[in-house]
Amino acid sequence: MTDFKWHEEAEKQWDGRADFWSKQSQAMWNSGSRSTIIPFFIQFLDTNAFILDAGCGDGYGSFLLAERGYQVVGADISAEMIEKANKRSTSKGLSFVQGDLSALSFEDETFSGVMAINSLEWTEDPLQAINEIKRVTKPGGIFCAGLLGPTAGPRQNSYSRLYGKKVIQNTMMPWEFEQLVSENGWTVVDGQPVYKDAVNKEKIKGFPKELKQALSFMWVFILKRN
Repeated sequence: MTDFKWHEEAEKQWDGRADFWSKQSQAMWNSGSRSTIIPFFIQFLDTNAFILDAGCGDGYGSFLLAERGYQVVGADISAEMIEKANKRSTSKGLSFVQGDLSALSFEDETFSGVMAINSLEWTEDPLQAINEIKRVTKPGGIFCAGLLGPTAGPRQNSYSRLYGKKVIQNTMMPWEFEQLVSENGWTVVDGQPVYKDAVNKEKIKGFPKELKQALSFMWVFILKRN
């Protein structure tokens, strides 16, 4: 696969997953692994925040933010995902664009809030995507980033790289991501875990953050642009 073109491959793979994803996303946001994210995120937002949903998929998370009164733009690499998302764009203050998170089509310092849930791992160069998000975020703006934890099944999509195969996922550990953003213009303000049902949340309350992250299905970061 010497002619591997990441952007084209990523768009093709996510186009192929669009139907499956769309059938799952509403349940994930309403009652599943993503149900606590928006209530957590909006604690740090002004009521008139203009928000980018970076890697919006079928747009249901963007829709939920718009329903709460925020102006929201969703961006995703997949044309099929954006087609599904656009069916929600009749909501006031909600729109969608197709685009790569590593080359966003927005002016500098456009947004006062950015949400990127399980999307940074799916970029060709996560640091470039982090810097692009910083570029389009106002100083002092809030970045809510959800990163797949060590126990997340979707991380297996990067496994075949160990056989030398090209993949569209750049998986990283939550503590690696935390160091990466801290070194590149962001301050960690807060964070919270999402665990699988088998984790006894009472027993791990006293664990240090690194151990909690090690058990997580996803870690949700709240970051502030320096």
